[in-house]
Amino acid sequence: MDGDGLSQLGDNIPIIIIMAVCVLLSAYFSATETAFFSMNKIRMKALANEGNKKAEKALNIAEDLDSLLSTVLIGNNLVNMACSSMATVLFIRILGQDIGPTVATIAITAIVLMFGEITPKSVSKNAPESFAMFSAKFISVLIVVFTPINWLISKWQNFVYKKFSKPEEDKGVTEEEIMTMVEEAHSEGEIDGNESELIRNAIEFYDIEVEDIYTSRVDMVAVEAGDSVEEIGAQFEKGFSRLPVYHDTIDDIIGVLNQKDFEKYKTTGKPITEMMSSPIFVVPSLKISELLKLLQSRKSHMAIILDEFGGTVGLVTLEDIIEELVGEIWDEHDIVVEPFVQVGDNKYKVNCGADLDDMFELFGIDEESEDVTTVGGWVVEQFGRIPRVGEAFDYDILHVYVSKRAPRRLTEVIITKHPEREQTDNTESDKE
Repeated sequence: MDGDGLSQLGDNIPIIIIMAVCVLLSAYFSATETAFFSMNKIRMKALANEGNKKAEKALNIAEDLDSLLSTVLIGNNLVNMACSSMATVLFIRILGQDIGPTVATIAITAIVLMFGEITPKSVSKNAPESFAMFSAKFISVLIVVFTPINWLISKWQNFVYKKFSKPEEDKGVTEEEIMTMVEEAHSEGEIDGNESELIRNAIEFYDIEVEDIYTSRVDMVAVEAGDSVEEIGAQFEKGFSRLPVYHDTIDDIIGVLNQKDFEKYKTTGKPITEMMSSPIFVVPSLKISELLKLLQSRKSHMAIILDEFGGTVGLVTLEDIIEELVGEIWDEHDIVVEPFVQVGDNKYKVNCGADLDDMFELFGIDEESEDVTTVGGWVVEQFGRIPRVGEAFDYDILHVYVSKRAPRRLTEVIITKHPEREQTDNTESDKE
C-alpha cells in the first residue's frame, strides 16, 4: 500500500470507529427493548424482594413503558441515522460519488439488520431478565436525558388515544392468565407437577360448591338415637371417627357423635343424645371455601346437607374439602376406589360416582353437563330410569354397558371408546 492509500485509510479510521460504536449502540437499544418487553415480572419481583437492586431498578423502569419505548426508539433511530451518514461519507471517499451512496445503503442496511437488530434481539430474548438488569442503569440515564422529547411524545400519544381509542378498565390479572402462567412455568420446568396441581387447585377452590364433593345419603353411614352401645361401636369399628345421629329417619339428623366422646362415655350409661354435638346444616349450593370457614369457626369436621324441603341430601367432611386442595387422602381404613380403571384397549371400568367432566375429558369429548355431575347420574339421565345390569347404549364415540348396580342406584359401568367411529366422523368432516 502506497503513502496515499495509508493516508486515506488513516483519514477513514475515525469514521469506521464511529460506525462501529453506532452499530453497538443500535444493538444495545434493540436488545434493551426486547428484554424489557419479554422479561418475567414475577421473577423480577422475586429477585427485587431478595434485595437485588438491579432487578428493583429494572422494575421501576418497566412501570413506565411508554417512556422506555420512546427513549429506545429515539436512541436507536439517532445511532442508525448517524451510522448511515458515516457509511455514505466513507463509501463516497472510497468508491466515488456515483456508486458510493448505493453501496453504502446496501452495506449499512445489511450490517444494522444483522448486528443491530436480529442478533441482539435473539440473544436478549433468551435471557431477558439478565439483560434488563444489565441495561437498567444506562437506559435510566437516557430516559432522563430524553425527558423533554418523551414529554412531547406522551402528549401526542394522549391526543391520539383520545381521538381514536376507547379507554378500557384495567382488570388486573385474571384467573385464566394465572392458570396460563402456571402451565408455562410447569412446561418450562420451573415448578413440578405436584406444585402445578396444588396451585391450580387453590385457584379453582373458590368456585367449587358443596354439591360437587358431598357423600350422597345412600352412601352415608349413620346411627339411630335408640341404637345400642354395641350397634354404635360396630359402626365405629368400620373406621369412622364421626357418625351422624338421626331420629326415626335419615331425614331427621339430630347430632354428630365423635368416636372419642363415645369411647369416653359408653361405660357410664349416658344416652347417646348427651354424647353428641349439634349438627351443622348447609345447602348444596354453598361454596366450600365458605363452608371451610364455618367448620373452622364451629370447631367441627362435618356438615349435613339439606334440600329445599329439609330432607337430607348427604354430608360433607373437612377431609372432603381439604382433598380438593391436596388430592385424595387415604387412611388405613379407606377402601381405595379408582374412578377409572383401564381393562383393555380403549376400554375402562368406570365408578358411577366419578366426576362426569373428568370422564368426558378422559375420552376426549368436548362437552359439559350442567344437569348432573356424576357418571351414574348421567347414565340414569340417558335411560330416563335406573337401568338393569346388562343394558347398554351408545353415546357419541362411546359404548356404555351397565355392569353393577345397587338396589336403587348404579355403581359401575364399562365404557368402550370406538376409535374407528371417531375416525369415520373426522373423514366425513374432511369431505365436507
